[in-house]
Amino acid sequence: MQYFVTGASGLIGKRLVKKLLEHKGSSVYFLMRKESQSKIDGLLNYWNTDKERVIPVFGDLLAPNLGLSKEDIKSLSKKIDHFFHLAAVYDLKADAEEQIAVNVDGTRNTVSLANTMDLKCFHHVSSIAVAGMFEGIFREDMFEEAENLDHPYFASKHESEKIVRKEYKGNLRIYRPGMVVGDSKTGEMDKIDGPYYFFKLIQRIRQLLPPWMPTIGIEGGRINIVPVDYVVDSMDYIAHIPKLNTNCFHLTDPEPMRVGDVLNTFARAAHAPTMSLRINAALLGIIPKSIKKGLMSLAPVRRVRDAIMTDLGLPDDMLQFISYPTRFDNRDTANALKGSGISCPQLDTYADKLWDYWERNLDPDLAIDHTLKGQVSGKVVLVTGGSSGIGLAVAHKLAEAGAVTIVCSRDKEKLEEAKKDVNSRGFDIVTYVADVADMADCDRLVKTLIENHGRVDILINNAGRSIRRAIESSYDRFHDFERTMQLNYFGALRLTMGLLPKMVQQKRGQVINISSIGVLTNAPRFSAYVASKSALDAWTRCAASEFVDVGIKFTTINMPLVRTPMIAPTKLYKNVPALSPEEAAALVTEAIVYKPVRIATRLGVFGEVLHALVPKIAQIVMNTSFRMFPDSDAAAAKKDGDKKPSQMTTEQIALQELLRGIHF
Repeated sequence: MQYFVTGASGLIGKRLVKKLLEHKGSSVYFLMRKESQSKIDGLLNYWNTDKERVIPVFGDLLAPNLGLSKEDIKSLSKKIDHFFHLAAVYDLKADAEEQIAVNVDGTRNTVSLANTMDLKCFHHVSSIAVAGMFEGIFREDMFEEAENLDHPYFASKHESEKIVRKEYKGNLRIYRPGMVVGDSKTGEMDKIDGPYYFFKLIQRIRQLLPPWMPTIGIEGGRINIVPVDYVVDSMDYIAHIPKLNTNCFHLTDPEPMRVGDVLNTFARAAHAPTMSLRINAALLGIIPKSIKKGLMSLAPVRRVRDAIMTDLGLPDDMLQFISYPTRFDNRDTANALKGSGISCPQLDTYADKLWDYWERNLDPDLAIDHTLKGQVSGKVVLVTGGSSGIGLAVAHKLAEAGAVTIVCSRDKEKLEEAKKDVNSRGFDIVTYVADVADMADCDRLVKTLIENHGRVDILINNAGRSIRRAIESSYDRFHDFERTMQLNYFGALRLTMGLLPKMVQQKRGQVINISSIGVLTNAPRFSAYVASKSALDAWTRCAASEFVDVGIKFTTINMPLVRTPMIAPTKLYKNVPALSPEEAAALVTEAIVYKPVRIATRLGVFGEVLHALVPKIAQIVMNTSFRMFPDSDAAAAKKDGDKKPSQMTTEQIALQELLRGIHF
């Protein structure tokens, strides 16, 4: 058998050629643009063959007769038995002009060429898109009945099949695959399309919530998903059946799943939370179209919608397909495949393979340099409070990654020790003595930084002060609240506002604020500390909203308890589970690389949710910890004379383990 294939380098085409080569004595001619000759070796390697069995024919889909010369046409006309036309645009994101040019004009040129050949059969790969948004069951013998073809993809696929039906003069077979996804055995796919558009959203939900957490989602119509290997196997088998009474075949899933079930299937494959409650998108249908259009005509509404869709990587019109109304009857395909052993596998049997292949090969984040070096090399990074603890650990990582690492602290001797420590490992940092709690010193530091370095690309507000003291022990210590606020809030704010103008001018920059898990859990005994960090968190949220469109990112890290010099005076913390400075520094580098809005532990997020949903219970839990653990040594001594806290009980140890990272 001799075959001619257009679109041989596409997802379906590559696998179809490989399948056709399994037929004894077969050879395949495939259309290729001269500009794409460099792909030939890769294709031959994929097909595990040579140019004797797979012969490239150079031409152009958009040229008359595909750009083939008269000599080429004459040479091929009596050689080809089966002509497969697969070349098309299968992309909702493609513009209308491209879809019409390739899908319509390209098909017309292909049919014109095929009519010059003495073929046994012409095979056209169409799509279920030819049905448009048909309400009800669309049979294989239906075509003109298609409805709502306004979308350029639907319109172009319908028009291309119309050309084949009207203009081709010989034996014809048409295949209408459903929404084609990767291989059911390997998960292999070549692009993001169809349900893959929702994978990033599922991945983000997984990062935020544990898999057992119930979520609210959306319900819609039935989405007909088929794996590429089923499509290829079916086409190959049907194409070689000698006589058939019908010539159109729906390569579809006879039992398609609803949108909500599809998303839940992929969520389970990703080990992400599933949608326990689903809201049917059809309810939106009760809103008059005039009102919808009116809302979308408002610039703020469009801007918000476009920003969300872009952030999630969804095509502009993806949501209109949520309530897809069409079902596809495939009885002619089922009859043709009877006895072949070929059937469409259920999605839940191969969804894990699709997810795994996407996450390893197609996730857009893979194209981003996720190394710290790739993000900070040559950039100016300021770490406040960097002479010890978290700040010094972060400085080590930044210096090793090639950043111009600047560290400030009010202790000159500790700064010198920190610099020697970094130098001993073969790297360097720039140090400045500055008291961030002093507003005049903040202004002086900003001026020095701009004069000496031109700008600061990344600001890490790490310098902080923590006071562990119950409110009832602080009635006469109002200065504790003042000095905590002065450093943790006003100092960080003064530096940030001093450096922001240069970031705005550059249209890039990042501010990372080291906050606390206590802001989420409202830890007792830390009212001064938590209040100062909460103020900074609130200011950051406001600032992030103002600067989001000028390229400046803000990240808040709600840091759990870290074993640093700051907590050393509290003897209770000697046996409490806590992060090491290096582990905390890893969270900071994660913030630099991925630039999320917030980084928090799951326990911290759970605490925030608990306070939001059942505040009374959250208060009881926190009060239990408050009464279970003693005050700091200094506060206890003042309150009870020379009495010292007793040894930790088993209940205290158990609660610490249960609420790891929370301040007590």
